[in-house]
Amino acid sequence: MTPVTTPLALDVAQARARLPELTVIDVRTPAEYASGHLPGALNIPLDDLRRALPAIEGAASRGDLLVVCASGARSENACRTLAEHGIAAATLAGGTGAWAAAGHELHRPEGEARAVWGMERQVRFTAGAIVLLGLGLGVTVHPAFQLLSAGIAGGLVYSALSNTCGMAFVLGRLPFNRPRGAGLDAALAELRER
Repeated sequence: MTPVTTPLALDVAQARARLPELTVIDVRTPAEYASGHLPGALNIPLDDLRRALPAIEGAASRGDLLVVCASGARSENACRTLAEHGIAAATLAGGTGAWAAAGHELHRPEGEARAVWGMERQVRFTAGAIVLLGLGLGVTVHPAFQLLSAGIAGGLVYSALSNTCGMAFVLGRLPFNRPRGAGLDAALAELRER
């Protein structure tokens, strides 16, 4: 078994200086990507990364890869997955949040004007709502409903320890977080051409 290592991370200044020579892969949901991404980034959601491995491997053979997400957590996981398949990639430290905080522009696809919550915000909202629902039902209907709140708390602890998020996986499958039309196929085709 290959030891788990922390992927190479580029800070915003390093990434910006090298942006023209990098192939940038954004592993956020299509809705998050549409809300603003690094210039030239291709959207290959983390859930679809394994399907995209052949195209990513081809792009990596032609130049360096930079993987980005909102904060850097999902892109680190993506880099580890790529490394397991012999594909070297760097992650953007702090993700698109750090990029925007440094004053750099985020691009948006034409015709995409709707505001979308980032996945981390969607998870916080959903987890909080379920905890409150479990507590409320536990007080008004039956104490057993408090187990719902306990289950979410346990899931959050596991999520922090494993640096994975099952709730984000489930939320990523909702219609507003899925690609429109041939989004992934178009990204893969462009990745093959780079």
